[in-house]
Amino acid sequence: MAEIMTTPPSGRPALVLNADYRPLSYYPLSLWPWQEVVKAVFLDRVDIIAEYDYVVRSPSTEFRLPSVIALRDFVRQDRPPAFTRFNVFLRDGFKCAYCGASDNLTFDHVIPRSKGGRTSWENIVAACSPCNLRKGGKFLHHTDMHLMRRPMRPNNFQLQEIGRKFPPNHLHETWMDYLYWDVELES
Repeated sequence: MAEIMTTPPSGRPALVLNADYRPLSYYPLSLWPWQEVVKAVFLDRVDIIAEYDYVVRSPSTEFRLPSVIALRDFVRQDRPPAFTRFNVFLRDGFKCAYCGASDNLTFDHVIPRSKGGRTSWENIVAACSPCNLRKGGKFLHHTDMHLMRRPMRPNNFQLQEIGRKFPPNHLHETWMDYLYWDVELES
């Protein structure tokens, strides 16, 4: 029997799937707070795929709180990803492009701005503070440093694939069938 909620169900977001039953985003994981989920259900914009074992009530109705929902209308994901600090860190796997460290990350212009370098996907990399300070305003060939990978403009698919390597701290059991479709099944 489902537990009836006597307090707001905060902390019980729903995994949001596109109409093709794939998450809208892996990193950050596409989650909606329970309020948005309830609103979308009543506006008939989503299908309920899985539910929590909790019941929510209003004066006129009662239903189990959704844990996985799918949009009724497909949302295209073909626009290029935004050039943001987060997306640069994600593209670089949250590691320094010079040494692979993951602490004290900042950014570095591969071709320094003072030497005509632009702030673009192709010239910005994640860098730890020590490497950034060591390189300073120099060209790479004037240092003993080397890039582990050449910076490039990623597409949404590439960012999503990288994001799948960084699961959130909390994954509800009802979400698992929709997050890891390409995981090899046990025989």
